[in-house]
Amino acid sequence: MKLKKLVAFILAGVMAAALLSACGNSPSGNQQDAAKTTFTVGFDQDFPPYGYVGDDGQFTGFDIEMATECAKRMGLEIKLQPVDWDSKDLELSSGSIDCIWNGFTMTGREDDYTWTEPYMDNSQVFVVKKDSGITKVADLKDKVVTAQADSAALNALNDEEHADTKALFSKLLTCQQYNSAFMDLEAGAVDSVAMDIGVAKYQIQGKEDQYVILDEPILEEQYGVGFFKGNTELRDKVQNTLKEMVKDGFFAELSDKYFGYDVCILKAD
Repeated sequence: MKLKKLVAFILAGVMAAALLSACGNSPSGNQQDAAKTTFTVGFDQDFPPYGYVGDDGQFTGFDIEMATECAKRMGLEIKLQPVDWDSKDLELSSGSIDCIWNGFTMTGREDDYTWTEPYMDNSQVFVVKKDSGITKVADLKDKVVTAQADSAALNALNDEEHADTKALFSKLLTCQQYNSAFMDLEAGAVDSVAMDIGVAKYQIQGKEDQYVILDEPILEEQYGVGFFKGNTELRDKVQNTLKEMVKDGFFAELSDKYFGYDVCILKAD
């Protein structure tokens, strides 16, 4: 009897230790957040002007600079972690990144993550070659359209609300990077790229004689910073820091650098 009790006691201790370890490793664990010394941001490194590789080989972009300043103000070391966009949820749930911050659309994903308040408006649009003869969405009938895998544009075109628009296309393809999508557009392999308007404007800057953005948006939406569902402690820290950046003018200054005007829709308390 004594031996059985001893074995049971040992097993109970092992199970308790395993449970404590699991809680400590959870990406949503508040104890882990309280002891954090780093802030690991997941982003798409081919998504200018929000996140990309600069001419110096370093990661840069509007959201990258925002996240870096945010980490500095929170007293944390920034770690920039490029991710494949269609595997971002796995990276977040495994705890290898703390958040997704890179032109990340909240619309349609409201219940999938713990979000900051939206900080920027956005819309999904179609880009076509200027000499294509395509001037409106109806002209995409029997055309080939591409969008990034697991992007807001692709998700919108695949939902029921936009079924009539998708039905126009001869094909709806997916791409991993918008750089390759524009190469396909230039080569005539696709007729249009569906994408975020900010990225579209960046891509065609200086090439307005070659490409045009159709006036009819696919949908209008907002950007936020997404955290693992339930991780409210780190979300609150980031959100409060963002509001400080709005209040002291850093947000407006950075907006002007990348967009030429203040894109902020977040209100400082």
